[in-house]
Amino acid sequence: MAAIWILDVISWAAIPVGAFAFIHALLQRPDAYSAADRMSKPAWLGITAGALAALLIFRFSGTGWIFWMAGLVAALVYIVDVRPKLIEVQRGQRW
Repeated sequence: MAAIWILDVISWAAIPVGAFAFIHALLQRPDAYSAADRMSKPAWLGITAGALAALLIFRFSGTGWIFWMAGLVAALVYIVDVRPKLIEVQRGQRW
């Protein structure tokens, strides 16, 4: 019984992660993506929107867990890899 509750908490906790990734991608300048040597802004908007949709539709404990996992991985790749590069490019060199 507790295992099901834990899986539900994990499923619900992933939704704000996906929402954060999508909102951050939405608010960045388009030229920052090319300056950071990453895919274009529309590509990342599509990836993070798809990730958020997968996190909202599927559950970790359900039959569509593979889609949920793919959505979480896509959102985390954006947060861990793309977001720091965008921040670095837009902030500029720090001395």
